[in-house]
Amino acid sequence: MSDTVTTVNPTTGKTLDTYNVLSGKALEDAVQRCHDAFLDWRLTSVEDRANTIKAIGAALRDRKDELAELMTKEMGKLLKQSHQEIDLCAAICDYSAAEAPAAFAPEEREIEGGEKGHIFYSPIGVVYGIQPWNFPAYQVVRYSIASLIAGNGVLLKHASNVTGSGQMLQEIYEAAGLPKGLFQALVISHDQSDTLISHDLVRGVTLTGSDGAGRKVGAKAAEAVKKTVLELGSNDAYIVLEDADIDAAVQTCVTGRTYNNGETCIAAKRFIVVDAIYDQFRDAYVAAMKQVTPGDPMGEDADIGPMARKDLRDDLHQQVKDSLEGGAKLLCGGEMPDTDGFFYPATVLENVAPGQPAYDDELFGPVAALIRAQDADDAMRIANDSRFGLGGGIMTKDTEKAVALARDHFDTGMVFINGFGLAIPNMPFGGVKDSGYGREHGGFGMKEFVNVKSVMVMG
Repeated sequence: MSDTVTTVNPTTGKTLDTYNVLSGKALEDAVQRCHDAFLDWRLTSVEDRANTIKAIGAALRDRKDELAELMTKEMGKLLKQSHQEIDLCAAICDYSAAEAPAAFAPEEREIEGGEKGHIFYSPIGVVYGIQPWNFPAYQVVRYSIASLIAGNGVLLKHASNVTGSGQMLQEIYEAAGLPKGLFQALVISHDQSDTLISHDLVRGVTLTGSDGAGRKVGAKAAEAVKKTVLELGSNDAYIVLEDADIDAAVQTCVTGRTYNNGETCIAAKRFIVVDAIYDQFRDAYVAAMKQVTPGDPMGEDADIGPMARKDLRDDLHQQVKDSLEGGAKLLCGGEMPDTDGFFYPATVLENVAPGQPAYDDELFGPVAALIRAQDADDAMRIANDSRFGLGGGIMTKDTEKAVALARDHFDTGMVFINGFGLAIPNMPFGGVKDSGYGREHGGFGMKEFVNVKSVMVMG
């Protein structure tokens, strides 16, 4: 096991910083500090906790420029998108602070054979989060704010390539008034992470990552009888129906595939277009994807930045090559650039079919898969022909019909109609099938790691 973690700027390939991995004793001390802080925090009122969370939102806004620049340097997202991410994080804090008092209000119920039943939402203890690099602030804020406002303590293992972002978030939380020790960004190894899952003081585990990582973490947590929330990968389908506004659909589908350099679990990845308009959509979409310009994410001219790591780019390129060998056709992109940094061009494949990575798996980068469907029913069949089920989209002028399709037939946790979106604080976020289980946002996430406690007065 290495004693250090080094971060690398994916735009240049040069080292950014080096961090020391915690020793076994230091990790044990950190867990104990978090638990001790929780014992006090759980007894504070929901209103007081909400005030602290609101202050964290304000602190995020105050340090937005500094945090955004670090995020872009660590993982390569466009600087303006880093700013948008922090705005979302602050909005999550505001929403959570406003909703928590009502969400956690005790309830009373009449009970048969007794005087009164009480329902309380009690925090459970230390919640451990294992988070990815693609949204260095949002992934952390999403689970930590919900758990903190519920009264829990929170530990974080952030992806090693965004270690600095995790450390800065801890600084921001504490500067806003969160008790020290209650939220800690730990620099630890994978082996240490496994021991943390089974630690007696850790009561809940949440992971955002690949379905493979989810299976391993879920199994380890289940063995230790720990509650889990898993937000995993996906291969989201966007259906383009015959009556869609082609220009608007093309714009939405380009944004949906290239936002955050295409490295988004809920990105639009498979584009299923009905036969009547397939050729028209394909030609316009390829023309638009050819205009997507890679470049320095710190500047203002680039449409996409580099991929976050060299190995991720290599894996994506291999998936493209394997898809082509399996019968897919390359319409643009698909070539490894001879430049500094870990750039990959906006790429479009057609003739995408089962057995190809572009159809079966998640391509975590700016690679789009075009699939021709006979009609709307066939398009929905293809959309659901996936082991994943996080999100999806429908492009049509008949929004009433689209809502019905989404409600009755789309086998995913989220569906966007005539647009592409990431997360909205007051709407639940999560998936089904191999995309995981549990929900975040919309008030649902605040109750994932609480003890719904029944107290019955019998006489």
